[in-house]
Amino acid sequence: MTPEERKQAIEDHIRTDPFAAFLGAELEAVDEGYSRVSLVVTEAMLNFHGITHGGLVFSLGDIGFAAASNSRGQTAVALNVTTSFLSATRAGDHLVAEVTEQHAAGPIATYAIVVTERQSGRLVAQSQAMVYRRKEFFVPPDEV
Repeated sequence: MTPEERKQAIEDHIRTDPFAAFLGAELEAVDEGYSRVSLVVTEAMLNFHGITHGGLVFSLGDIGFAAASNSRGQTAVALNVTTSFLSATRAGDHLVAEVTEQHAAGPIATYAIVVTERQSGRLVAQSQAMVYRRKEFFVPPDEV
């Protein structure tokens, strides 16, 4: 398998996330240690105050976190996510979660998650997240 084929196999696997599909989240970009996902908020995604449910904002960030942390084909599972909700959004807003690997050492890696509203650029939420990388690969690296 060429490096390009392996990268595509990893991306194809990440795209099979049924929860992301259920929410209508779109994986816009994935690279080693990085991802960007987005979705448009619908009426069904609002809370009883008429604003976007915090669980949806968290979920969008988590979908991006999963993509970025698994972007090397190695199984990574969340250990911790701390989120600060900074501004409210409403139905029709287009949310974007951008996730960047901050540090990786051994089996532990940390990520910054930034959720913004696409049209205004307004900061919606920020998260710090940590994963544990298991020994198994869902797309094995080529043998050397």
